[in-house]
Amino acid sequence: MEIPENSNASSFFFILMDLPGLQKAHCWTAIPICAIYVLSVLGNITIMHIVKTVPSLHTPMYLFLSMLSMADLGLSASTLPSMVAVFFLGQRKIGAATCFMQLFFIHTFSVIESAVLLAMEPLRYATILTTKRIRAIGLTVVTRSAVLHLPLPVLLSRLHFQPVSALSHSYCVHPDVLRLSLSSTLVNSSLGLFVMLSTLGMDAVLILLSYVLILKTVLNIASNADRLKAFNTCVSHICAVLLFYTPLVSLSMIHRFGTKKLPAQVYMFLSYMHFLMPPVLNPIVYSIKTKEIRVRIVRMLHPKK
Repeated sequence: MEIPENSNASSFFFILMDLPGLQKAHCWTAIPICAIYVLSVLGNITIMHIVKTVPSLHTPMYLFLSMLSMADLGLSASTLPSMVAVFFLGQRKIGAATCFMQLFFIHTFSVIESAVLLAMEPLRYATILTTKRIRAIGLTVVTRSAVLHLPLPVLLSRLHFQPVSALSHSYCVHPDVLRLSLSSTLVNSSLGLFVMLSTLGMDAVLILLSYVLILKTVLNIASNADRLKAFNTCVSHICAVLLFYTPLVSLSMIHRFGTKKLPAQVYMFLSYMHFLMPPVLNPIVYSIKTKEIRVRIVRMLHPKK
C-alpha cells in the first residue's frame, strides 16, 4: 500500500475521543469536567498565594509545595483546550501541529511534577537545602523536562499519517499519536521509552529508595510518639506520589501491551485519573494534612472582623 505524502503537519488531523457511550450527554459530562478544572485552579492558586504571602512558610517544604502547584496548574492548562473543545463545543477535530504542541506541554509538565515529587523528600529539608539550592533545583527540573521532550513533536511531524486519524483520548499524548503512524516509529518509540525511563522511571525508583531509607530511619526511633510524628510527616507526600504514579504505571502498561482486553471506559478512566485528578486532589491532601496551610485557608474563608 502506498503511504500518502502528508508529513506536513498542516495536511492531516486527529479526532479526539469522547467519553464512550456518553457522546450525546455533553450537557451533563461538561459539568464534572468544569468542576474539576475550577477546583484545580482555585486549589493550586490558593496554595501558591499562601506560600508567597506568609513569610514563615518560605521554607523548603512549602517552596516545593508551591512548585508542585505550579506543575499541576501547567498540567491542567495543557489538557484544558482540547477538553473544552470536546465537551463544551462538541469540536473533536484537532490539527496535527496543535496536537503535537499539546502533547509536548502535557508530557513536560507531567515530568516536572514527577521531579518535584522526587525533590520533596519529607524529612531532610532544613539540613541540606537553601533557597538558592531550591531555585537551582527548580530551574534544573524545568530545563530537563523541556529539553528531553522537545524532540518528540519534531520527530512526529516527520511521520506519515492518514488524513484523519482517531485518538483514544480527549487530548494528545505521545504513545497514542505514535500508534497511528503509517511509517516506521522505531526512532520515536526508542526516544519516548528513553525519556520515560530516564525521567518518570528513574524518579519512581529514587522515590522508592528514599522511602526505604526513611522507613529504616523511622524504625530506629525509640519513642513511639516521635515515630508516629515522623510517619505523619510523610503521609501527604505518599498520597501525592500514589495519586500521580498509580494511574501512570497502569496507563503505560496499557499503551505498551495493548488495550484489546480492556473496555474503553477503563482506558479513559485511567487516563483521566493520571492527568486530571492529581491537580485537583493534591491541594486537598496538603490542605487537610498540613496544619499551616489548613489554618491559613480557614483564615481566608473566615477573616476576623
